[in-house]
Amino acid sequence: MQIYVDADACPVVDIVEKTAIKYQIPVTLLCDTNHVLTSGYSEVIVVGAGADAVDYKLISLCHRGDIVVSQDYGVAAMALGKGAYAIHQSGKWYTDENIDQMLMERHLNKKARRASQKNHFKGPKKRTGEDDERFAQSFERMVKAALEESE
Repeated sequence: MQIYVDADACPVVDIVEKTAIKYQIPVTLLCDTNHVLTSGYSEVIVVGAGADAVDYKLISLCHRGDIVVSQDYGVAAMALGKGAYAIHQSGKWYTDENIDQMLMERHLNKKARRASQKNHFKGPKKRTGEDDERFAQSFERMVKAALEESE
């Protein structure tokens, strides 16, 4: 088993690595050339800055039973299609049961933004310690589930 992180501006890399070290699971962080990333534990792969280049590289590397950390629903859908586990940085698990609805909501929201010509939304709320704790607990549950299934 391997953990792959879509690490462009990912706020949970430290939590992922801490859990991976605890369970002795290798981690690969993927980012584009617009980000500088270093790690004392994980392998770092830097990909050209083309649109979705990191996403396609990550999907080309992951396999059944791996864990993918991404906030991108499209990446999560492709990972699930390969039999991998996928989790959002909020701690929400992507599953075969919820991914279609999430993709549809993303599509409808994008359509609504285009129709309204409003593209200056506020960014996401500032991340809190509770957010980090929620992710850490959910991620560790996913790691345990993946390890159990791989036995």
